[in-house]
Amino acid sequence: MTDLGSVPVVAAADLADRAEDWPVVHREVRHAGHVTTYVTDTVQSPDGSTLTRDWTEHPGAVGVIALDAEDHVVLVEQYRHPAGFRLFEPPAGLLDVAEEGWLVGAQRELAEEAMLAADRWDVLVDMFTSPGASGESVRIFLARDLRPVARPDGFELEGEEADMSIVRAHLDDLLDGVFAGRLQNPLLVAGCLAAAHALRTGRELRPADSPWPARAPRPRTH
Repeated sequence: MTDLGSVPVVAAADLADRAEDWPVVHREVRHAGHVTTYVTDTVQSPDGSTLTRDWTEHPGAVGVIALDAEDHVVLVEQYRHPAGFRLFEPPAGLLDVAEEGWLVGAQRELAEEAMLAADRWDVLVDMFTSPGASGESVRIFLARDLRPVARPDGFELEGEEADMSIVRAHLDDLLDGVFAGRLQNPLLVAGCLAAAHALRTGRELRPADSPWPARAPRPRTH
């Protein structure tokens, strides 16, 4: 049993995830897909023992909580084959364009999927979507002062996107749906909870160009 009195309390200044890299002594690429690569790593732990981990390499992504003047969030409703659900989601996309900045990627996705631009951008949250199984890191932005724009030249909706619809929902209704278990997209869940907290507490958000530790260049041993 855990004696809570003996469990150390971490000071606020020390509450930060730390980059760490255990040596990979062997790697096997199981499958290299269109977006992700599935690998098996044999990893050496600090005590010298080894462990085997299957995981998915991922380019990362950005998402946008686009909020209008009446606190409606602009969403897309899209079929997701792995989940077997049609999900309500914020505009989002992969960081798969070479040399494209994170904010520029989010602005592009908002224009492509929702045909909107925003004059005010802030960072809501950074997150790993499934750190035990994937290297995917995501930054969720809050976009305000929305205005209509055309989709970027040359962009065409393909695949599941060709069947998606653009909708709006009030932030309060989205929160109700999250807590009731009806809404499950991780970017929607995290983004709406963060947006509601920030707006109602007046919390100062990070600038749109803030550092993103998960995306910082660093050597890896594999």
